Amino acid sequence: MIKRLLKSLALSGVLMVTVSASATAFELFGIQFFGGNEEDIDAVIADPRTYEITFETSADAALDAALRNASNLWTDRDEPASGVPGLLAKARGDYTRLLAALYNDGYYGGAISIIVAGREASSIPPDADLPDPVAITVTVNPGRQFVFGTLRTGNTAPADVPPDDTVPPLPSTGFATGQIARAGVIAQAETLLVQAWRHLGYPKAKIATREVTAEHPSGTLDVTLIVDPGAHAVIGPISTSGTENMDPDFIVRQTGLVPGQEYDPDDIALARARLARLDVFRSLRIQAAEAVGADGVLPYTIFVQEQKLRRLGIGATLSSVDGLGIEGYWLHRNLFGQAERLRLDAKVAGIGFPVETAEFDYAFGGTFTKPGIWTPDTDLVAAISAERTVLPLYEETSVGGRIGLEHLFTGEITGAGGFSAEYAYFEDDVHGAREFTTVGLYGAATYDSRDSTLDPTEGFYVSATVDPLYEFTYDNAIIGATIEGRTYFSFDPDDNYILAARVKAGAIVGPDVSEIPPSMLFFAGGGGSVRGYGYRSIGVETNAGITGGRYLLEGSLEARARFGESFGGVAFLDGGLVTDDTFPTFEDLRLGAGVGIRYYTALGPLRLDLAVPLNKTEDDPDYALYVGIGQAF
Repeated sequence: MIKRLLKSLALSGVLMVTVSASATAFELFGIQFFGGNEEDIDAVIADPRTYEITFETSADAALDAALRNASNLWTDRDEPASGVPGLLAKARGDYTRLLAALYNDGYYGGAISIIVAGREASSIPPDADLPDPVAITVTVNPGRQFVFGTLRTGNTAPADVPPDDTVPPLPSTGFATGQIARAGVIAQAETLLVQAWRHLGYPKAKIATREVTAEHPSGTLDVTLIVDPGAHAVIGPISTSGTENMDPDFIVRQTGLVPGQEYDPDDIALARARLARLDVFRSLRIQAAEAVGADGVLPYTIFVQEQKLRRLGIGATLSSVDGLGIEGYWLHRNLFGQAERLRLDAKVAGIGFPVETAEFDYAFGGTFTKPGIWTPDTDLVAAISAERTVLPLYEETSVGGRIGLEHLFTGEITGAGGFSAEYAYFEDDVHGAREFTTVGLYGAATYDSRDSTLDPTEGFYVSATVDPLYEFTYDNAIIGATIEGRTYFSFDPDDNYILAARVKAGAIVGPDVSEIPPSMLFFAGGGGSVRGYGYRSIGVETNAGITGGRYLLEGSLEARARFGESFGGVAFLDGGLVTDDTFPTFEDLRLGAGVGIRYYTALGPLRLDLAVPLNKTEDDPDYALYVGIGQAF
């Protein structure tokens, strides 16, 4: 089926290159090999000027680091400036940047001096004659750290509002008497005061009065913030701009915004997320009119720039156990003007050495998606697939399809369900040749609060599936179900040390395993399961050989450490077991362990894992290598 066609990304190494007709550059894993931005040619510095910098502060370590990071002179110390004017512009800019760093940590009486060739940088004309290299001394005396004194807020929003419209109290940001008077805290307080009114339907709320007074003798900062809520508003007419192939009416309908409903910033954010999910826009912006009309109506315009209609991708998979695979896809992202997507996938895998074409896997499939069925958050999805798969324990030739709905309940909860049908022919050493024809339902639900799909450091992922089917060859009803959970624990503020955990369980209710399609039975092993073993090579041992089971239990622990910006390492332990007649116990647990390295790119971490089976059988490999993009789970 289609979902197996896409499993290679999780089970082995993947290298995918996307090509468009206007491509003039080639970039792989975030590293550009040729082509690129023409502006780079103009970035050559005609008059490079070098300097030697001394950076002195009387601050503690944290503030000293913040000041150095704020200074362009310090962070760019190994790069030449663009002539004397460029060097002096950088030095003058540092006065503002260093002052902002002091204010952001509550220091309002500091002194900053930037001496260039013996003179204060602010007093040197741009055409001055400076030596090369020139000596620069930056001196910062932060003074005392201020705390908040008298804090006044005026014209604040009512406190008695529905829970969905509440905002965090100001003290939760540190905006309280006696707390360190960081400038960023004042900005946060202003944001909350304005947000409170906007959540009540006042889109043009703003800070009307801002008075900040530093009392140097007492070391306190007094702040007065008064809000102007502006006019109450409802959503007005919505228009679009920039459409080429998209239906403007569909764009407006897909936002879910209804003229006449009360303005709410959450509704605007949700509307933008709905449009972004269509994956047809290179850029989009939902912009309100400059002012609320006299009738309390606020018109909106949706500005969009569409992406190219078609996309082509090619890729490869590599595993020391499962061999080489080549795959590709063709995508049309807007078939009929309402973001209908058609994706065709093809794959040849299982290529080993020496080459044996009889051992190759073949797959082809197509998926059609129609967004905005009934609601903006409901999609119609129809898929067909045909494949031949040669696995260690069986061979499969099948054709199937499914049609159903996918619904986004919240940003974290999704659900899917529909009808499926499949015809499959299997050959294995245990049961011989068999045919299966199944028709039934499928259902899935997912909760995903992870901060990233490729490199998560926090959050939870829970997924559950249920598949009630009827099999016509043997006249049996079959129900399969799975549940999987993942979580992540960070041990430091920078998320350099992560402990990740995964557990999965599955069960099948129905006839004897000989009358259940092997593709539906549970197996373990492979890059997304128990590393160190072949893909779907762990099953139930019988006198005639190994077959799939009714029950599955898997788990993984992985410790991840990041070293600097680019590299990291992991150590992991995977376990899995499959049984037929009883729910799994730990007696037959198969374990795999290993280590890996990570190279972090803009696309996500590149992964190389080496795993060994800890209680291998004679048919299991001595080790397995896995290459991929993103963490293992």
